[in-house]
Amino acid sequence: MSKVLDPADYPTGFADVDALEEFMTRPSQVLIDDMARLDGDIMVLGVGGKMGPTLARLAKRAAPDKRVIGVARFSKPGVAEDLQRHGIETITCDLLDRETVAALPDIANIVFMAGRKFGSTGAEELTWVMNVHVPAIVAERFCKARIVSFSTACVYPFVSINSQGAGEDMAATPPPGEYANSCVGRERMFEYFSNLHDTPGCSIRLSYAIDMRYGVLYDVAAKVWAGEEIDLAMGHANVIWQGDANAQVLRALHHCTMPPSPLNVTGPEVVAVSWLAQEFGKRFGLEVKLTGEPAQEAWLINTARAEKLFGYPMVSLHSMVDWVADWVERDGVSLGKPTHFEVRDGNY
Repeated sequence: MSKVLDPADYPTGFADVDALEEFMTRPSQVLIDDMARLDGDIMVLGVGGKMGPTLARLAKRAAPDKRVIGVARFSKPGVAEDLQRHGIETITCDLLDRETVAALPDIANIVFMAGRKFGSTGAEELTWVMNVHVPAIVAERFCKARIVSFSTACVYPFVSINSQGAGEDMAATPPPGEYANSCVGRERMFEYFSNLHDTPGCSIRLSYAIDMRYGVLYDVAAKVWAGEEIDLAMGHANVIWQGDANAQVLRALHHCTMPPSPLNVTGPEVVAVSWLAQEFGKRFGLEVKLTGEPAQEAWLINTARAEKLFGYPMVSLHSMVDWVADWVERDGVSLGKPTHFEVRDGNY
């Protein structure tokens, strides 16, 4: 297969996880060019999560001459070894341990992906320590680097489904919920240490990056396939192909500011969950079961700034729907991590 991502080479589906991840980590020429003019190597903190391994592999394929280092606790067997097979250095580190964080190498470009969401209810203190205390440790340790940090669209309030979504200039005043508020705290820690040390940064306010194994599209498709009801309480969402999201995150290393500026990353469409369900129903030849009425407000974000910087995502919504339908119909593997996109009270 071609090394460079080209819409002319897009598949109709993916035979297995290896084929999926090969495609998802295939860089575009514009990403290769951006990485070529980036000074220094790249270290990904919290690389062991859902998006981390493919982001690190994408970075290495786009910039094979750079060191790409993945840092995590690596509690899941095989993740570190798989990264190493793709040319990525790995370091086992608990980011709560100041001494081990201090021992990490000095790297010019940091992508911070560590965080906690699901399981927050009943263990709120763990969510706050991971989403606020760990960023403070990292921001202080890597005060001389560029830091692109993952945040979330949940830092915004709900907006009208008839709007174009929340823009970066909207104040971060999230709806109730420990998780959303701790994510505001994460951004504030990076802002504080940026102001203290003149550290350039960018906060990626991400909404629903998906691949075949998880995400809003997978959740809806799996329910349609199983004949289950789909709750329309949170009736609209934004989604983006994980490969596109990872590429924008890496390219954001060229757009760091002091203090860190927020950047919304997701697809440009406001997607109705009812429409998604009907589309999957058509592809499966199955009746769709919907319940509830869509609220007139939802977590939606405006991506005009990202589109000005990077252009539209390369993978379209319709391609994602086709691919997910094919994957679910063939009983493709799932990560078993529902997004809980229908939750409106912020309790995860």
